[in-house]
Amino acid sequence: MKFLEIIPGKAILLPVASGAPEQIHVFAEDEILAVNAALAARRALLVRGEPGTGKTQLARASAVALGRAFVASAVDARTEARDLLWHFDAVRRLGEAQIQGALHAAGGSTEAVREALDPHHFIQPRALWWGFDWPRAKSQAEASGAATPALLEGTDPQRGVVVLIDEIDKAEPDVPNGLLEALGSGEFTPHGFADPVAINGISPLVIVTTNEERALPDAFLRRCIVLHLRLPDERKPLIEHLVARGLAHFPDLPRELQERAATLVVDDRFRAREENWLPLPGQAEFIDLLRAVKNLTPDNAARVTMLDKIAGFALRKHPAAAAGP
Repeated sequence: MKFLEIIPGKAILLPVASGAPEQIHVFAEDEILAVNAALAARRALLVRGEPGTGKTQLARASAVALGRAFVASAVDARTEARDLLWHFDAVRRLGEAQIQGALHAAGGSTEAVREALDPHHFIQPRALWWGFDWPRAKSQAEASGAATPALLEGTDPQRGVVVLIDEIDKAEPDVPNGLLEALGSGEFTPHGFADPVAINGISPLVIVTTNEERALPDAFLRRCIVLHLRLPDERKPLIEHLVARGLAHFPDLPRELQERAATLVVDDRFRAREENWLPLPGQAEFIDLLRAVKNLTPDNAARVTMLDKIAGFALRKHPAAAAGP
């Protein structure tokens, strides 16, 4: 099994769609150790932290660094545990039933109708299925009319798969509990299948993120390696952290400009914390602010003035914050 062999502080440029903002991930030592621990223990990695600390990006960057295929599933309030394993396309089956009903009425055989409506034709693989057994998932996707996940440049499912389950705290508690058997035993059985889907070859790296909006069940936590992504609490270390990230994204922007931007972010972050204004401005807002300034004017002197003018739009997102000085 291949582990992350990245020097802490190394920046990884991630592939993005044309026209999308650049994505650069700087691996911290704790991130490297946590990913490798999850790989070695064959456990899911739960990444905790406030929004904008790079939880989702860590999963993509790990896939690129490991050369593994990447499959992501975003969780919402309607997500069920089954949705992360497989999906039954009831709408497509209903349409097929109407077609087969008409053919049967015109003299078609009952056996042909039964074969056409076999549930196997309507079961679509979801994220964990792709992670457990990519070849079988691909075969099932072709049988059910589902799409095969696009591969990031330089990745190959033969090297394994990184599965991202994003923002699991948005789901009901029975969702993480419903994943315990699949993650613990490395297999699950879709509806109507006689043989379970089991891990075939290299175990997947499953990365689960949470913004801490809802407590996760203890039984789920016990089966995870847990990484806490936190921004520094003290003013000077936080400014240094932000500037380091900014220089990785925009090395052509002067350090003085980036320090000024970081200072604005930290000032607003500390005030937002005092006033209990959420979300707290942080790393994501800092990068957005630098990107906006860079693209608005090519002149560094003008960028300093522009920075002060637009900072509030990037940082003060709470209604009460917008009314403040």
